[in-house]
Amino acid sequence: MNRRILGIATAFTLLGAGAAWAHAYKAGPIEIDHPWARATAPSAPNGGAFLSLTNTGTTEDRLVAASTPVAEKAELHTHINDNGVMRMRPVDGIAVGPGAPVKLAPGGLHVMLLGLKQPLVKGAHFPLTLRFEKAGSVEVEVAVEGASETKPAEHMSGMGGPMGGNAHGTMHGAGQHQTQ
Repeated sequence: MNRRILGIATAFTLLGAGAAWAHAYKAGPIEIDHPWARATAPSAPNGGAFLSLTNTGTTEDRLVAASTPVAEKAELHTHINDNGVMRMRPVDGIAVGPGAPVKLAPGGLHVMLLGLKQPLVKGAHFPLTLRFEKAGSVEVEVAVEGASETKPAEHMSGMGGPMGGNAHGTMHGAGQHQTQ
């Protein structure tokens, strides 16, 4: 009987740890911290995924693509001011220079999830594959937060600090030119 209780307690502990599991990933020198998405309304056709990228290497890399089984298509996007109207636009890559974090956050750079196959529900998780020009591909687990969140829940990140805010980094595409 005690073994059974211990086994059940261990299972619940492991399941509970899932809320804080693996929110930091690496692809070569690129560190990916706390991938998250906002919950969506049942009828919403699209969603967004957010995260922070830090290049611990000595040369620039670029996030060039993303994919996920929860959407028909994933695109790298930014927000631009088009004559006073904020609009989302795809970009062909997001530069990740050495040292300075690049934040993909609401209102800035993000991964746009087009053609959601089902709503994103708070508390759920889904896989997202990120492809970097030099570091290659890495699969991360995206935690779905509340619909009104502007940053990931601090209890989930294990870092204790907010990750929302403005995006930093160089965008390539949509009228931008690449610098090397």
